[in-house]
Amino acid sequence: MKELLIILMSAVLVDNYVLNKFLGICPFLGVSKKSDQAVGMGVSVIFVMLVATAATWPIYTYLLAPNGLAYLQTIVFILVIASLVQFVEIFLKKFIPALHRSLGVYLPLITTNCAVLGVTINNITDEYTFIESMVSSLGCGLGFLLAMWLFAGVRERLEESDAPECFKGIPITLIAASILSVAFMGFGGIIDKLFA
Repeated sequence: MKELLIILMSAVLVDNYVLNKFLGICPFLGVSKKSDQAVGMGVSVIFVMLVATAATWPIYTYLLAPNGLAYLQTIVFILVIASLVQFVEIFLKKFIPALHRSLGVYLPLITTNCAVLGVTINNITDEYTFIESMVSSLGCGLGFLLAMWLFAGVRERLEESDAPECFKGIPITLIAASILSVAFMGFGGIIDKLFA
């Protein structure tokens, strides 16, 4: 149980895929203008990460690796993730059309979101069991959601700020993202101290 908690907390805070590994930057910068859109995207990514891990871990462990096809891992994982994102898009379009419209083009970008692919590949590389992989995926998704939500709050405040003209728009956004990333570096030693 302690190991699972360490995996979860590390994925959320220390090894945050957006703020530490810089994966998933496109939706991070594109959908973080409003908190509700950021949360919607974060929840969608959590769902896709969990389902992608639940599908790719057994495919790799019981099909690819035993048959000497591990080199096909990236292609197979991309196909699985693309299929799952299509399912999520159809679901949102049918049951939550407002969120579907607000996410717009960024929802299909989950297919190419390197954070989702990175989680599935890192779970295999780190030799996690199925349960550990699911916990890791949940933590990575929660970390993605946390980063999106925090950054959306920052961007909403930036909209109201009186920044110099040369910093308005993308420059101030990138500066704020880098400061948020540096702030998350402070969590580096906490996990080790908490669970030592």
